[in-house]
Amino acid sequence: MNVTVLPQQAGQRPAPPVSIVIPIFNEVDNVQPLYQKLRAAMEPTGYTWEVVFVNDGSTDGSTAALRKLHAEQAGVRVVELRRNFGQTAAMAAGFDHAAGEIIVAMDGDLQNDPKDIPRLIEKLNEGYDVVSGWRANRQDGFWLRRLPSRMANWLISRTTGTFLHDYGCTLKAYRRDVIQDLKLYGEMHRFIPALLGGNGARIAELPVTHHARCYGRSKYGIARTIRVLLDLILVKFSLSFLTKPLQIFGLVGLLAFLPGAAICAYLVFARIFLSQNLADRPLFLLGILLTVVGTQFVSMGILAEIQIRTYHESSNKPTYLVRELLEPRSPHPTTHERKTLAEREAHTA
Repeated sequence: MNVTVLPQQAGQRPAPPVSIVIPIFNEVDNVQPLYQKLRAAMEPTGYTWEVVFVNDGSTDGSTAALRKLHAEQAGVRVVELRRNFGQTAAMAAGFDHAAGEIIVAMDGDLQNDPKDIPRLIEKLNEGYDVVSGWRANRQDGFWLRRLPSRMANWLISRTTGTFLHDYGCTLKAYRRDVIQDLKLYGEMHRFIPALLGGNGARIAELPVTHHARCYGRSKYGIARTIRVLLDLILVKFSLSFLTKPLQIFGLVGLLAFLPGAAICAYLVFARIFLSQNLADRPLFLLGILLTVVGTQFVSMGILAEIQIRTYHESSNKPTYLVRELLEPRSPHPTTHERKTLAEREAHTA
């Protein structure tokens, strides 16, 4: 297994080549067991690794559990967000603060198995840019979870042209150079392979183990499906029409305007040559609505999305706010670190 190590600057420890990013929202019972499973899976590999926990506004004691873990274990970084910004923003925060050349994302509910991480990295080292986990034997309910997921995966694959069995599986491995400049909004985290695939990234899929949830409550539901479908429209627009928006706006305009114009022309003909009254003709209102309202609403919605993306990217404004950043402890503090710590304790006293 080959891993590229980040260059070491003078006076600094080498950056971990593997960063494991885990969003946490109300998973107090899973924090400690998850870290122990990660440690058991990663230590035999010989990789240098770190784990980046992103506390996404937890209210159940996860904050205390993460702080305790950070104090006890080296190689643990905790990014605490000011409030619950959602999984996409939490993953973006984790990617921004990860130090590794290889970045692995996974859920914090113990349903993803850390033992699969070395397999993902091995596959990545075969020359891929992204390796996506596929929950081939998913341990979730059929009607509310698996069936909607299958339908969504089919729709996303055919809409974006990047075919995967399981877009919803968070367990994925990325190379830093393909993920570091990606801007994430809304529910975009599940579309990362499609966004990267549209930019030419080499993508592979690997079956992974999936466990039933033992602790805590699921944060997913049918309501999220609507947000996913809306974001899918934006992803398709971004991949196909972002650099040529006139093609989509023109198509929508023609589809609305031509039938409306035909209806209005017919009614004008009927009024002039057949002396028909138009005052009580709902068809006349339909013709006007087709030419005005449909085009206006669809265009305004897409233009608003473009404006938001331009605002965030041009101003470099993040989609999250960090309350506090806890850097990983060094297992063997340097002389400078011991001196700094002593001065800080003396000043506090």
